[in-house]
Amino acid sequence: MNEANPATGQPDKAERFVSHVLSRCQDDKGFAARLRRADNPATEHQSWELLATFGIPLEYEHPRLAYQTVAASIARAKAGGNGTLTLGRAIAACYDDGRDSEQARARLRRLLSCDDASELCRILRAQLSLIDSKAAQPLDYIRLLKQLLHFNRDSQRIKAQWAQEFYLQPVEDEA
Repeated sequence: MNEANPATGQPDKAERFVSHVLSRCQDDKGFAARLRRADNPATEHQSWELLATFGIPLEYEHPRLAYQTVAASIARAKAGGNGTLTLGRAIAACYDDGRDSEQARARLRRLLSCDDASELCRILRAQLSLIDSKAAQPLDYIRLLKQLLHFNRDSQRIKAQWAQEFYLQPVEDEA
């Protein structure tokens, strides 16, 4: 999901957005502070300038919530760059028992039970905070944003990706 636009070779909107947020959060602490509150309904308006700059329609909950959720997560994580950790793997990584942890499985099941992107973004807020505090590596924010943006159109495929990532057996090196 992290390819540039094949027609132009240029980064797509999600990639440009994540790159911009990562860069600005490093350089502008006030910007980062405003974005940390972007996924809170009472203070989300503090992110609207950024969203409007990227042409995200503010009047529609989706895709606005997807962009706000990812921006807030990046700002909270103080990430230096886009990571490679997928959401399913990140949930498992938060627990010592990994995918065998009942708490991890419960968190995954809660995500998989979401019916629309609005519900998903509300549930993700707490999960992304947990991932930030427990996972040893940064999330692939570009992939996550693209998944959130496509969730309402193709939720079964996105949910299957998360489950596959979570339950995937690591391949052992043959020595």
